[in-house]
Amino acid sequence: MIVQSLSVRNFRNHIIKDLKFDKGINVITGPNASGKTNIAEAIYYLSLARSFRGVDDEEIIRERNDFSQIDAEVIEGSIKRNIRILITKKGRSVLVNGKKVSKISDLAKCVNVLLFEPKDVMLFRGSPKERRNFLDINLSKQFPIYLDYISRYEKVLRQRNEILKSEKVDQKLLEASTELLVKYAGPIINYRAMFVKDINDILIKITRTLTGVKEKIEITYRPFVNMSSDYQKEALEAFKRSLDNDLRHKATSIGIHREDISVSLNGKDIGTFGSQGENRLVALALKLSPYFMITDEDKKPIVVLDDVMSELDKDHREQLIKFLSKFAQVFITDTKLEIDGATRIELTKSN
Repeated sequence: MIVQSLSVRNFRNHIIKDLKFDKGINVITGPNASGKTNIAEAIYYLSLARSFRGVDDEEIIRERNDFSQIDAEVIEGSIKRNIRILITKKGRSVLVNGKKVSKISDLAKCVNVLLFEPKDVMLFRGSPKERRNFLDINLSKQFPIYLDYISRYEKVLRQRNEILKSEKVDQKLLEASTELLVKYAGPIINYRAMFVKDINDILIKITRTLTGVKEKIEITYRPFVNMSSDYQKEALEAFKRSLDNDLRHKATSIGIHREDISVSLNGKDIGTFGSQGENRLVALALKLSPYFMITDEDKKPIVVLDDVMSELDKDHREQLIKFLSKFAQVFITDTKLEIDGATRIELTKSN
C-alpha cells in the first residue's frame, strides 16, 4: 500500500500543500512549526478519519476558515484509489473514487496506517485505555466484524450505565443488558487473545533486530474472565459479584472495557522496571508488529513515525533505518534527518 500524492487545504497551519511521495522511506524535514507532524496527521487521517492527537475535527481546520480538505492517491497493487475527505464544522464526508463512504471500517480497508508518535514511549506506563486502543484499532483493521462487536458492546455498556444511574434501578433491564454484554464480550476476548498470541513471536524478532540483544520479551493479555466451555456462566457470575460495586458507583466496573495487556522484558514488567530507552524501543516494536501479520504484500500498511529519531542514539538509529528499509512505504518526520536513498520532503514555515 503506497500513498503516491497528498494535497491538503486549510489543514492546521497549511493553507495549500501538494506533495508527491515514493516507495520506501520518505523523510519529512523542516524547522519546528513548519507543519511536519501535521502532514503525518493528514496521512493517518486517511485511514480512520480521525486525528491521532485526540482532538475534534474542528481543531484541524485552519483558523478563520470554514473547511479543511485532504486529497490523496493511494495505490494497492494494481488498484488505484482517489480519496477525498472534507472536514467542516458540521461534520465530515469521505469519498473513495467519487463514492461516499459512510463506515470507517470501509475506509480502513482502503488505507491502513501504522503510527508511532512521541507519547507512545509511555504506552506501557500510561492508562490501560491506550493499550486497549492499540488492540482495538489493529483488530478492527484486520477483522471488520470485530469493530461491529466493539460498537455493539459499547452501545449496551452505555445503556447498562444509564440503568445503573437511575433513581430506581430496573432489575430486569439490568439483567438483560448484562446478558448482552456477556454475549458481545465473548468474541472480543477470543479475538484479543488470538492477536496477542500471534504478535508475541513477531515482537521478539523485531525487538532483537532493533536492540541487537536477545532479550526475553512477552505480552500478557488479562481478560476479565477466562474463556472456557463455561464462559457464559462464569462471566455472569463475575457480573453478579460486582453488582453491589456497580450499584454503589453507578457504573459497570468489569468487562472488556476494563481489560489490559502488559509486556515483560526478561521477566519484569517493562512499564514498572524498564528504562525510558527500553520502553521506547519495545513500544516501537509493538506498534510495527501488525505490519508482519499481513501476508498480502499489496496490503502491507503505510508506516508513519513522527519524531522518533531524536531520542535514539546513533547505533539504534542506524539499526532502525536498516530495518525500515524493508517496508513498502515509511514516513519519518524530523528536523534535519538525512538517510541515503530516501525521498526527502522539506517544509518551511511559510506555507
